[in-house]
Amino acid sequence: MKPSPPLLQAGIGVVVPYDFALDRELWRWLPDDVSLHLTRMPYAPMAATMEMAMHISDPETAAHGVADISAVSPLVTAYACTSGSFIGGPAGEQALVASMLAAGAPAALTTSGALLEALHHMGIRRLAIATPYTADLTVGLTAFLGEAGIEVTAAAGLGLISDIWTVAHDVTAQLVRQTDNDQAEAVFISCTNMPTYDVIARLEGELRKPVLTANQVTMWMALNLIGRKAVGPGQQLMER
Repeated sequence: MKPSPPLLQAGIGVVVPYDFALDRELWRWLPDDVSLHLTRMPYAPMAATMEMAMHISDPETAAHGVADISAVSPLVTAYACTSGSFIGGPAGEQALVASMLAAGAPAALTTSGALLEALHHMGIRRLAIATPYTADLTVGLTAFLGEAGIEVTAAAGLGLISDIWTVAHDVTAQLVRQTDNDQAEAVFISCTNMPTYDVIARLEGELRKPVLTANQVTMWMALNLIGRKAVGPGQQLMER
């Protein structure tokens, strides 16, 4: 029997903040013929506050990330950080995408931009948001969505400034339950450093509405841009 030919891999580049800890979660949305190529922004001794969000929102730093992974020729590059891509408003998000394209990415996206695309795809205009952030960052996300024409019906944060990747699923689920209301057509769980893959389907079944998350929308859009479908059993975004 002849050996099977090697599986041809499509590549997705991912630029993440220096404290990103959920590489394995991103992989869970990928089909077998897609690989991730991650690069981290330079380390800076900062807590996860407004100051850090502004620091990592620099388009030039995102462009450097594109250059760092250019040798493996990813078909698309994602800037995987919610706060870093909403802190400058829609114009700041667009500047990040433009900088990545100018640096040579064939296609580019950010987490906040992917959220808007997912909301448009699902016809959602009213959203509740659950975040791990301090109050000012949660307000910043609300403002970004408002500028993009999305009404935030409720918002709540955990007030964390570090170790966000250690938040237990039960804590996240309870925050979502407390934040959701009848006016919200969906709930968004912010921050790419917040583990969410294993809570989405369960919460959607309980709340009977879509539950979107930062890593989910990022991988969904990146895969869409290269003609692939994300893997997310029971997740409504993947089924529409």
